[in-house]
Amino acid sequence: MKGKTHAGVGIIAVICVAGRIPGNLDYLGLVLVLVGSLLPDIDHPKSVINKYILPFDNKLTKVFIYSCAGIILLWYDYLNGGSYIVKALAVTMLLIALSTHRNGLTHSAAGMIMFSFIAGYLGNSYGIPYLVYYFMIGYGMHLVCDMATNNGIPLLYPFSKKKMKFPFTYKSSSKFGAAVENLIIITGLVLAVIKLPAMFN
Repeated sequence: MKGKTHAGVGIIAVICVAGRIPGNLDYLGLVLVLVGSLLPDIDHPKSVINKYILPFDNKLTKVFIYSCAGIILLWYDYLNGGSYIVKALAVTMLLIALSTHRNGLTHSAAGMIMFSFIAGYLGNSYGIPYLVYYFMIGYGMHLVCDMATNNGIPLLYPFSKKKMKFPFTYKSSSKFGAAVENLIIITGLVLAVIKLPAMFN
């Protein structure tokens, strides 16, 4: 599924549940939904997020950049007395470096928990704890959407590498898949235009 489709699904989901979760939806919450919607694909060198991080969109560059980031964070943590959040970020960077697309941590429930822990910690640090809910909506919907494709995801990784998917799936690279994704994007845009201005007033 394309990044813009994941973003569209995240927007649709948060519009549908915005009144039922703590905190009012604001622009920062919307940004967190979009980040959560796109973050699982960080294991792919050509993902939307990696376009702004990696100087070259290939696997070797991804492994090098994220490995270096993880090692630097571990060294920083060692020199500065230790911090759970820095350790978590370091381990996350190293796992991203080693993961291949849809075969590792980022497309699993464990990955969602780890990233949500980091998002929740940062939100609490700045006095905006409710932001973690918006992040989890985006991340969770990404996993749900990928389970609707014929490739599935390793939802229980690292305990099991078995790909899990819904009984009825579609091939994202097919004409039908493209039509489904275009419909999702259009629906997301229409809802955003109609609902979001009123929610932010």
